[in-house]
Amino acid sequence: MNEYMVQGIGFVAVAFFILSYQMRSNRLLFLFQLIGCSIFVIQFGILGAYTGALSLMINILRNLLLLKANAWPWVRSRWTMLGIIALLTAFTIWTWNGWLSLLPLASVGVTTVGYWTDNAQKIRLSQLMGSPCTLLYDVLIHSWGGALSESITLVSIIVSIFRFGWKNLNTEGGTI
Repeated sequence: MNEYMVQGIGFVAVAFFILSYQMRSNRLLFLFQLIGCSIFVIQFGILGAYTGALSLMINILRNLLLLKANAWPWVRSRWTMLGIIALLTAFTIWTWNGWLSLLPLASVGVTTVGYWTDNAQKIRLSQLMGSPCTLLYDVLIHSWGGALSESITLVSIIVSIFRFGWKNLNTEGGTI
């Protein structure tokens, strides 16, 4: 496939992420983000970045589960979190491509642990640790849409910390 078309796929995914923040309902916001993630899965597959593609699929699964956390209490259990990390680890081993494969593992792994805390400060901290891993991975596999998307995410995380204040984020509940 033509390089411009492959990169275009990534920029279409970015457009879905940007559009997601323009949606009135959370349902549409999450749907557009799910579509954006799915498009990145396709782009990563075309780029041969299989660890990244599968880690994004785990990311999608994790986020879908977290959306049902109130309806399905088992989702919030430590065992569910460990199951997601175990699946992520198995896929990383299966698609091993040297140290590069550690970047999606670290990113999705650390953010998964953060999301299970239900604490905005810990979630932001996990995102601050995971996001640079994803950004570096995107650059190294040449997903320029992915790099743009992750740069926007990183700036957004930092802005939220300054906006709400680091200490004010240290509260339980209401984050998911």
